[in-house]
Amino acid sequence: MFKQVKSFFFWSMLYKFRKRLTLVAILLSIVLLSQWIYSDIVEYLTLTKQTNYLNYVLPIKWIVVFFNIALSVYLILNIFKVEKQQNTNKNKKKDTQKYTNKEELITPKITDREKEFMTKKLRTEAEIIMDK
Repeated sequence: MFKQVKSFFFWSMLYKFRKRLTLVAILLSIVLLSQWIYSDIVEYLTLTKQTNYLNYVLPIKWIVVFFNIALSVYLILNIFKVEKQQNTNKNKKKDTQKYTNKEELITPKITDREKEFMTKKLRTEAEIIMDK
């Protein structure tokens, strides 16, 4: 039973955050791809005896690797904070759409039907029974 609950929780979180997790997977695959490309470039430069370009290739490779790892970690750590921010933004948009100007917020418009109910005398159940 516990395995089923754990599996359900895992797959629901995976489905809920699929876009962000896909982005993290792509970034981490770029890290692996950059290592493969770097080894290929180093091999080519040593064969052609152009080792003076290795000074530029190595820092570029590590910049790409560290940037992708840092971005992946940032996205994973903030995966739950995005949902809270989106919910508050939706609520703010709904509030601003309800009241376009301050006058509506302070004094809402009262219809004739509402005014009629405001002036009408309300009878209790006891008064209704006594009238019978």
